[in-house]
Amino acid sequence: MGLSLERRFERYCDGIVSTLLHADREQPARWYIKGLMLPGERKSVEPMAARVQPAQVRSAHQSMHHLVADAPWSDEAMLSAVAERVLPKLIEAHGAVRWIVDDTGFPKKGRHSVGVARQYCGQTGKQDNCRVAVSLSIAGERGSLPVGYQLYLPGEWADDEVRRRKVGVPEEVVFKTKPELAMQQIEAALAEGLPRGVVLADAAYGDETAWRERLANHGLTYAVGVRPGTTVWWGEHQPLTRLAPSARRGRPRRRLMRDDTHQPIAVADVARALPGQAWRSVTWREGTAGALSSRFARVRVRAAHRDQPRDEEWLIIEWAEGADEPAHYWLSNLPRRIAWQEMADTVMGRWRIERDYEELKQELGLGHYEGRNWRGFHHHASLCIAAYGFLTLERLAGIKKNAARFKTPALPEGFRPRGAETDAAS
Repeated sequence: MGLSLERRFERYCDGIVSTLLHADREQPARWYIKGLMLPGERKSVEPMAARVQPAQVRSAHQSMHHLVADAPWSDEAMLSAVAERVLPKLIEAHGAVRWIVDDTGFPKKGRHSVGVARQYCGQTGKQDNCRVAVSLSIAGERGSLPVGYQLYLPGEWADDEVRRRKVGVPEEVVFKTKPELAMQQIEAALAEGLPRGVVLADAAYGDETAWRERLANHGLTYAVGVRPGTTVWWGEHQPLTRLAPSARRGRPRRRLMRDDTHQPIAVADVARALPGQAWRSVTWREGTAGALSSRFARVRVRAAHRDQPRDEEWLIIEWAEGADEPAHYWLSNLPRRIAWQEMADTVMGRWRIERDYEELKQELGLGHYEGRNWRGFHHHASLCIAAYGFLTLERLAGIKKNAARFKTPALPEGFRPRGAETDAAS
């Protein structure tokens, strides 16, 4: 007979809580991870303490709050421990592996919680008062797992010593763009020796030529989004055959040259110039309502940014039948002879990150942390990812997600959890 759910959970947690480096933190961490998986609308500390320890809510709340808001344990160590347990089961021997970069927003009222600013929020689809985190997930054919996660700290926060001090932003944390944070996570994954995969990212990351070149310099294959105005050398749109010397003294590299009749072309104009026979309909996955398919085209181009000589790569375009404009453009160093099916499966592979965030937010309370400080924001997220890792293992073992339910004790009589979206004290 196999192990019970409770015993499987305890064994999983044994390796996770060992990263906390203090025995007094281990039991609160088990409570916290379990509380994240129990049913309940709010996954903040107070209601979780009431669910996991209804007979001693006050003491459980204090110890769980201290674990998340104050205790100095390493988020990187915990995420590494989760990856060590989940990725060997998730990544199949000969299956496709993808490294998916993305960011996610959390609407938040007030201005005192770390990182909160007026910025684009994917959850609301507009400029909003929110905080944003950048993540790296590793995906296989049967699922995905976040292996890197960090709050984006806007410049107005990074440069304000008073605000930094109030919320405990570490001294070594300086302003970094979202692509810089993503590259930091990618390089950490490489250093850790995690299973390599094709890097996927949207145009907020992929449109930076230097970012793509850094991926290639690490020996990574990528298929990343670019914006419609990104320019390339293609077809008759080629530079002059001679090269101009580098403008930087001592640099041997030479620039491509343009004139009125030698100009690059925007990728949106490439799409409009392609003949009908260039397009191929490809089904790229089975959705809940049936097969998902679209039209794709691909051509060999060279990126034209700053007129540096570059190798050829793929420009891949998705333009659905009947749509007024293409939906997506990608630049990719995928193999020249890649099959259409594999190409479409790869470039459309970012859909898995949507499932990551849907479950992390809706079922595991990723955005429910009510404190203001840097440490608490990241500790809560790491514990959410640990809970997600356990659920992933349950699914991979053939156990339905809804079967991974613990017996939920009744809440104490008269218990009413506090509201959520305001700037609660940490």
